[in-house]
Amino acid sequence: MPISFKNFLKLHRVSLSLAVLSFVFYYTFAYHLPRTDFVKLLTLFVALFFICFKLIQFEKHNFRFLLGIGILFRLAFLFAEPNLSQDFYRFIWDGHLVSNGINPYLHTPDEFIQNMAAIIPNADELYEGMGSLSARHYSNYPPLNQLIFALVALLGGKSIFGSLFAMRAIIILADIGVFYFGRRLLKNLNKSPHLIFWYFLNPLIIVELTGNLHFEGLMLFFFILAMFLLSIDKWKIAGIVLACSISIKLVPLLFLPLFFKYLGWKKSIVFYTIIGITSLILFLPFNTPEFIDNYGRTIKLWFSNFEFNSSLYNIAKKTAVHFDAKPWEFIKEYGKITPLFTIFIVGLFTFIPKKYDLNRVLWSMMWVLTIYYFISTTVHPWYIIFLVLLSIFTSYRYAIIWSAAIVLSYYAYSQTDFKESLWLLGLEYISVLGYLVYEIVAHRNKK
Repeated sequence: MPISFKNFLKLHRVSLSLAVLSFVFYYTFAYHLPRTDFVKLLTLFVALFFICFKLIQFEKHNFRFLLGIGILFRLAFLFAEPNLSQDFYRFIWDGHLVSNGINPYLHTPDEFIQNMAAIIPNADELYEGMGSLSARHYSNYPPLNQLIFALVALLGGKSIFGSLFAMRAIIILADIGVFYFGRRLLKNLNKSPHLIFWYFLNPLIIVELTGNLHFEGLMLFFFILAMFLLSIDKWKIAGIVLACSISIKLVPLLFLPLFFKYLGWKKSIVFYTIIGITSLILFLPFNTPEFIDNYGRTIKLWFSNFEFNSSLYNIAKKTAVHFDAKPWEFIKEYGKITPLFTIFIVGLFTFIPKKYDLNRVLWSMMWVLTIYYFISTTVHPWYIIFLVLLSIFTSYRYAIIWSAAIVLSYYAYSQTDFKESLWLLGLEYISVLGYLVYEIVAHRNKK
């Protein structure tokens, strides 16, 4: 055995032991965890977050080691079926529709299963797997995401496992892309490049993206690439790439006004025009009068029908019900206010600051998204991933605390009726808000 390798083992034996233990935990998570077993799920998450913290603490300057184990942890899920989400059934369903030239925005699975199910391989299994909630609604995934689903369906053929494998490969590659361009962006902004490991090794990111196959990772790849391009003044190409991010998930739409002061009004007009034209081209293959109506109604549902892991909304609902309001009526009224309040907040962060550099833009994005999540009716665990990435470009770390605390919301998965525990949600948000207040006070004291 070479002396240098012996020395490496000797010097890094604790970190290597932690990495092996972490891989075992991820393997257990992937193949031996029923989602109804909340105690086991919570125990694994707590252990994985602790190990993540220690690995970054011990090896933060050992770039190759942390990159290698981050990829290895993701590979633990390579042959697993997602156990905390059933969304992948709808991804494959939509992919087969698009690959057969059928517009996924014009037919719900409920409508399709009765007439043309033979077009889709494993149609009955996919239909049952996605659940009744997804089956009765039109697709809400933007156009570039649909094209990725079609690619997955073509690569996977008639095999569900083949499609899962293709999705996982795409998401892992996207995560590596986030790591690469995120690290370069940190350097360009004069920040420590090791901060990217708070994203790359975060258990929530690994479990929800590679494990449960959410495409936030691909959205974030395009987003961070766009921010990197802005940092080297290639803002026109950045506009095209940012439009691709929006066409995977719509969340970056929130941030478009924040570029106005950063670019100036002349560049902003061109920048927004580029984003608009690129988005229009991506939507064009699916564009029909019915598509606009169906997609609009589906998006509206997120504001006025669904609720999960909410904070301010739960408090407001409990107060309203105490005064005899009907919950199903209250959420619709609340859903009308949320977009207006969000627009107001974005406006404040756009026009109040006197000077905007890219650091300030990313800082404003973090706060806009934080406030949006605090007022939202639905905050799934994977939503926080965007916030984690944004936070590493600032001096705030409450998003990392949230990425750990949001694990408590998984309790609902262990209940047959998906009933949430308000005590656990209270513990989640108290810990996040408590740390957030602590950081705000600490930053003011430093100033």
